[in-house]
Formats: sequence, structure tokens, C-alpha cells
Amino acid sequence: MGQLIKNLLFTVVLSLSAFLLKGQNPVGLPQIVNYSNTLYKGGIQNWDIQQDKNGLMYFANNDGLLTFNGRYWKLYPLPNRTIIRSVKVDADGKIFVGGQDELGYFSADSQGILRYTSLKQLIPQPYRQFSDIWDIVILKNQVFFRTVEKIFLYKDKAIKVYPSTEIWDFMGKINEQLYAQIRGKGLFQFRNGTWQLVSENNILKFGTVTSILSYSADTFLLTTLKHGLFLLKGNQLIKKRTPIDQTLFNDRIFCAIRLNNDQFALGTTSTACIIIDKEGNPQQKFSYEEGLQKNNIRSLFVDQDQNLWLGLDDGIDFVAYNSPVKQIFPDRNKQVTGYASRIFNGNLYIGTSNGLFYSPLSPGVKDFSYSKNNFREVSNTKGQVWSLNEINQQLLLGHEDGAFIIKQQRAEPIYSNIGTWLFEAVSALYPSPGIISGTYNGLHHIGSDDSGFADKGTVKGLNQPLRFIHYDQGSNTVWASHPYRGVYKLELNTDKTSIQRQQVFTSKNGLPSTLNNFVFHIKNRVAIATEKGIYEYDAIKDRFSPSAFFKPWFREKRIQYLKEDNEGNIWFVSNNELAVVDFQRHTKDNLFTIVYFPELNSKLVAGFENIYPYDAGNVFVGANKGIYHINYSKYTHNVKKLNVLITQVSLFGKKDSIIYGGYTTGQTKTEVKKSLNSLRFEFSSTLFEQQNNIQFSYQLEGFDKSWSEWSAKSEKDYTNLPYGIFTFKVRSRNNLGSETAPVTYTFTILPAWYQSNLAYLIYLVLATAFVYLLIKWQAKKHGKAQERLKQLHQLDIKKSESEIIRLKNEKLETEVSFKNKELAITTMHLAQRGKLLLRIKEDLYGLQKPEGDTRHADKIKGLLKLLDDTEKSNTDWNQFALHFDQVHNNFLGSLKQKFPNLSQNDLKMCAYLKMNLSSKEIAQLLGITIRGVEVGRYRLRKKLNLASEVNLFDYLLQITHDR
Repeated sequence: MGQLIKNLLFTVVLSLSAFLLKGQNPVGLPQIVNYSNTLYKGGIQNWDIQQDKNGLMYFANNDGLLTFNGRYWKLYPLPNRTIIRSVKVDADGKIFVGGQDELGYFSADSQGILRYTSLKQLIPQPYRQFSDIWDIVILKNQVFFRTVEKIFLYKDKAIKVYPSTEIWDFMGKINEQLYAQIRGKGLFQFRNGTWQLVSENNILKFGTVTSILSYSADTFLLTTLKHGLFLLKGNQLIKKRTPIDQTLFNDRIFCAIRLNNDQFALGTTSTACIIIDKEGNPQQKFSYEEGLQKNNIRSLFVDQDQNLWLGLDDGIDFVAYNSPVKQIFPDRNKQVTGYASRIFNGNLYIGTSNGLFYSPLSPGVKDFSYSKNNFREVSNTKGQVWSLNEINQQLLLGHEDGAFIIKQQRAEPIYSNIGTWLFEAVSALYPSPGIISGTYNGLHHIGSDDSGFADKGTVKGLNQPLRFIHYDQGSNTVWASHPYRGVYKLELNTDKTSIQRQQVFTSKNGLPSTLNNFVFHIKNRVAIATEKGIYEYDAIKDRFSPSAFFKPWFREKRIQYLKEDNEGNIWFVSNNELAVVDFQRHTKDNLFTIVYFPELNSKLVAGFENIYPYDAGNVFVGANKGIYHINYSKYTHNVKKLNVLITQVSLFGKKDSIIYGGYTTGQTKTEVKKSLNSLRFEFSSTLFEQQNNIQFSYQLEGFDKSWSEWSAKSEKDYTNLPYGIFTFKVRSRNNLGSETAPVTYTFTILPAWYQSNLAYLIYLVLATAFVYLLIKWQAKKHGKAQERLKQLHQLDIKKSESEIIRLKNEKLETEVSFKNKELAITTMHLAQRGKLLLRIKEDLYGLQKPEGDTRHADKIKGLLKLLDDTEKSNTDWNQFALHFDQVHNNFLGSLKQKFPNLSQNDLKMCAYLKMNLSSKEIAQLLGITIRGVEVGRYRLRKKLNLASEVNLFDYLLQITHDR
């Protein structure tokens, strides 16, 4: 029976502990990032975690030393490929590690590449075989390595061994003091080169200490594997009682770390990570249910930005513990979508895709994400919630089933069966004379007075779903929008039962598009959010136009949602990105700053965005899973030191190799062969909680003319660079406007062999020789050209002379032709005259009378004598001979000179024969008979001494040719 009671009590206590753990979690969960072994490409278990001064993370992994720079993971195995269970970084950047039968350190060489240095050879020979190195502690200039059999001390390039016949269960440092536990003996402190007993309490003798942490000025907090928490003051061990002791006894504390002055993180083997305060009260739990990959925690680490890293039995998790952005899940399964939120009567209400949930806020908590009460469902709200509005100090619920008022955590209907989007009070005065609601079927009127709300029915005149409305009290007008129809201006009658006049504004009325227009009331103005910025109504022109008032803030951004907070800042959603126009954050160029929240990119409910800025410390944003809480004041003031690192420079192409490993920050200079002139630069920032917010800009000095555009891209390739000296520069910035100074990496692309000084000297000699030969060749070519020109000139001269001769010949021919014509005319004239004279003589001879008739005899004789004298006259012949010799190259003169005995009649005969005249024509010209011509020809042959076989005509021609 006693045992049964004990078991029952144990079960009750265990259940109570589990309840306490579950109930003590704040409603807001920080960002949790899971890194699986498939992502970091290493072993599943991670036994220890460290960070260096540059922010790089180091993990003791089953497969070796795992490093992470915010963007890239790298794995460095030990030479013997054993598990690394501990890692520690000293002030000089050496990364001490230990495995089975191996210990040493990784350090960066001159090119920033990690190289391993083994210290095993410094261990005395009998102790060189050992099991896992479970703990490494650096104490001033000493490095301690713990195995279960012995502790190694590395100092001044020598190793001293502290063996034990018992097991070394633990080793740790606190306040520059080194402690170790020996099983069966107790807790020891290292003083003056020896281990001195501090306490031999049975817990310290037979329990297993897993951590020793600073608790107060003179007190340490000890965690044990199976016995919970203890306080060590001097040599006195005091049990630290907590409400979760049974959980700690049952699930074991494998590791622990101090988070801040008031909180500690405990890593357990099956309940994951538990956060407690100094009194031992659980503050928060991170487990598989909250988003971890595993509940078995192997290591814990708080980084430089006070965020929490968890080394798991399978994977690595990052918890942005100090982040001002948290996620709230109103349901246990984390499945519902958040559509609305409201703080009302000390409760946080969240409207979701499956009902309304509420959680009482913890008293005195300014940041509501730290409130620790569980969510419960408001009854009678199952189904889609669209909105929450506080009007007349009442909380109204817009629901797919109608309009409800929330009373005593129960929803009471105002009207049903009409899906309702939202509510608008028709007066700012209290009590309000009524409410206009936008529903699935148009507008609805709700009356209100001191007694409550009453359904006044549908406002007649328009049957369209109106999800965005604003009531203008001055003109009794409702501005509304339909995402596919345009913007409505609805003028109501006095009792608001119907629409007495309505207008629809579309792209024909000034809007950039008929689609995607949303009505909001911002800065006491009716603002229409469109695809091209904010538009306002111009009453004079009765149309819409771009707003000059809003343009400095939004330009032509596509705006989907607007909300003004109590400080006058404007929260908005553009292209599914959340941002705020903050008028309290001034810059030298602007009276406002636009702050974006990239943590929420792609997490908003597209088309149904909702932002509820309660105050600067509590801004609620609807999300596809639950809602997000932003402590905006902390967000803008929690400015971490932004950094940027060049994490690797490598060559790629024909040969891939790393020339800079990124593990040093000093300036390095590298020379690269011309054949390997394609480089890849990788860079990152170790501000891990803001990885989604960080952008980079880079420039290769000596190649790029300007800095690149800002982007999240964390690598850059350059190919086929020319030879010369280059400096790669990169800088980073976040969404709050913080920007780093650029970090640089200088390298030289060496010239190829054909670009060396010797090559250039050879080129100069060859060029000189080439120029000399070219000049010689040109001179020779010029000489040939000159010779050819001379020849051509001579040919031209000859051609010109030939042309002149031809022209002269043509002229002579023309003259000869002309003279031939004259000669022919003269000859014809002579022939006609001779013929005429001959006829006249014949006629005169016929007129002569017989002798005795002397009347006219004397006159006839006188005429005949005159005719004979005329025939004998040489005047015509002389003229003819002159022309004939001109035409026939002085034929007659030459013939006379050659044959002086030729008479004038002979010459005439020769001339007429030369002209190839017939005997008859010759007879007429000579005034003789044809027989006389034959006789003359015969006599002429005699004078010319011609043989009988020689033709007289050919002979005369020959004489001409011979000349």
C-alpha cells in the first residue's frame, strides 16, 4: 500500500510538473530556426558550441568541427575521423578540439584557411591512448582537456597529465576558477598547479555534475544529471528546490547555461530546453511542440547577441531569444490563420479561421508576448472570424455567420445569417447613434444606445459584398470598395435605411484600375489604396487623382493595406511586405523613415491583411499561422552591431581551389595566375537573428565602376579578369538603415607569360625588326610602284602621242578628203569644160562655109583660135596640179624630178591615171580622142622605161608608196 501511495504521488507530481511547464510558457514564441544534418552536411549529434570574436559559430559534431557564418556551413574532420565532443576558442582565435586519441587546435593560416595542429605528440608516451575529450577549459594561458581517465594540461608547448584511479566526471570554469569532479571523491578546484578538494558532499561524490554557473557574488549554481539543482557557497552544497524538480529528476539535466542576470537555460534529455529564473520558477520551455527538431539537448550556448543555440541529438536549432518579433498560436495545433486581434478588458482576443480565442494578460507585463496564460475559445464563435472592433466600449465580432457582441467570453448575436466583414461607428460621440457594417450583401444598420445594440436591418439599394468601408459623418456618406468593381460613394438617407444616391468610380473616373482598390481612413482623409499608390477624391472634378499628400511616403507603390497607430505612424502592406512609415525616426534627408519587416515576408494573409498597433510595445499582425507580435519599440532600439565578413574566396574553372578561407579579418594579399582568373567571393553577416533583414552591396575596385545594388545575394562571381591589382569590397545593411563599413580583400592577377617584361622586350625587338622590314619592303614596293608609274606614264605618253597622231591623221584624212572633194570637183569641172569646148568647136567647124563665103569666116576662125588658146592655157592645170600634189604627197613634183623628160601632157596623163580615170574621161580632159589616149599611154611607158609586163597604174601606185 505504501509503495502504491508513493507511485501515485510520483505520478501526481510528475503531472503537476508537466502542467507547470506547459502553463508557464509565454504566449509569444521567438523565431526558431532548424538546421538539420542534411543542411549542414555533418553528423547528427552536436556536443558543444562556441563562437569567436568575429561571430563565427563552431560546433563539436560527430563528423568533426562544424562551422557556420550565417550563410555557409563547413566541416573539418579530425585526422583520425573520430567524434569531436568539445570545442573551445581562445583569445587568439585558436579553436581547441578533442576526440578519441586525438587533441589539438584549428587555426587560420596566412590565407585565412583553417589548418589543424595536433598536440598528441606532446603527450607523454604512456598516456597517448585515451577516450573522448568531454570538456575543454581555457584558463588564462592554460588549456585543460578532460577525458574520463585523465585531464591534460597544455601550457608552454608542453602537456602535463593528471590521471585518476577514479573517473573524472566533470570539468568547468566559473569566475576564472577551474573545478572538476572525481567520482567517489567529490568536487576539486585547480590551485597552484594541483587539484584541491572543495567538497566531498555525497551528491558531489556519487552524482554527476553537468554544469557550474554563476548565481551570485559568492554562490554558484550546480546542475546535476539526475538530482536537480544545487547552490554551492564556499564548500557548502545546498539543495535548490524548484516547482519542476520531478521533471529534472526524471528527464535529466545534460547541460545548462546562464542566459542573463535572472534566467538560466537547462538542456534536458527528453523535455528539451527549460528556462527558469533564479528562484527556480519555469519561465519558458522550448521543445518539439514549440518548434524544435528534437527534445534531447546535448549542448547550449548564448551568442554575442543573447540568442540561444541548441545542439541536439539530431540537428542544431537557433532560438532568437532576444528578438522583438514573436509568434502567437491561439490553438494548440498551430494550424489556424490569424485574421484579427484586439486588447479588451485585460484580455488578448485573436480571431482566426476557426473561431475566436482569448487569453488573460499577465498583470504588470508591458510586452504582452510574455503573458503566460493559456488561450481559450470564446463560445459560440466556431467558424471564420473576419474582424474585431471596439465601439461604445463593447467588443464587436464580424463573423461569417453574422455580427456578434462579446459578453462574458461568449458571443451573442446581433443578427445572423449575413456574413459580416467589419463595423464603422456613424458617430464619434458616446453613445453612438448607430453602426454601419459591411457584409456579404452590402451595408447593414445596427442601432445602439445605453441598453446595447439592436439590428436595424439591411441598408437597401446595393447588393454587393463590401469588405472595406468608411463612414463620413459630415456628408452621411459611406465610401466603400469592391476589389473587382471599383469604389462606391453611397449617400444614405437620414434614418440610414437606404441608399438615396450612389456612384461607382472605376478606371474611367481617374483610378489607375478598376481592380484592387481599398478604402481606408488615414490622417483624417479618405485614402484609396491602389496598384499605383494612394488616390484621393476631388469633389470639384468628381473624380479621383493621385494624392499629393501621401505621395512622399508611398510614391507609386502597390498598397494593399493601411493602418494608422496612436503615434501617427502609418503601417502598410505593399506586395505582401509589411512596413511602417515612422514619423518619429528622422533622417537628415527625410522627416520620416520607412522600416520594413522582412521576418514576416510571405507570412501575411494575402488579401486579408490585419494590423493592430495597440502601442509601441505591442503590434499584432495577422498571419497564415496564428499572429505575429512585434515589440516595435524594442525592434528600433535593439540595434545590434551589424557586421560583414568575406567568408571565402575561391578560384573556379579549370581548377577549383580556395585562396582565402575567411577565418581571419586582417588584410591579405594573394597572387593569382592569369590562367586562373575566375574568382568567387562569398560573404555573410553573423547577426543571426536578422538574416532575413540583411542585404549586401559589393564592388571590385579596378573592375566595377560603381557599387552593386543592395540585395540578399551573398556571393559574387567574376570571370576572365585582366591582369592587375584588384580590391573586392563588400558592405551590409539591415532594414533599420544600419550600414557597415566595407571590408576588403586585395589580390593580384599575374600577367601571362606573354605579358611579362621579357615578353614585352621580345615584342619590342620583334616589332622593331618588323617595322624595319616593313620600311624596307615599303621602300621596295614604292620603288616598284614608281617604276610602274613611270612605265604607265610612258604608256600614257605613247598613248597620248598615238592619240595625237591619230587625231592628226584624222585631221589629215579630213583635209585629204576635203582636198579630194575639191580635186574631184576641179576634175569634174575640167572634164565638163573640155566637153563643152569640144562641142563648141564641133559646132563652129560645122558653121564654116565653103571657100568663097567669107562673111563670117574670119569671126569663126577667131573663135576657134580663142578656144585653142583656152585649151592650151595652163591656169586650170596649175590649180589642179597644186591640189593633186597636196593630196598625193607631191606625186607630180616627185615624178617630174625622177623623170625630167616628162612633158606637161605626160604629167597630166600620169595624174589622171593615178586618179584611176577611164580612157574616155582622160580623152575629154586632154581634149583628144580615145585613140590619142592610148598613144599617150604608150609613149608614157617608153619614157618611164616600163617593161611590157608591168602595169602602168600599179607602177604609179608603187611610186607613191615608196615615198
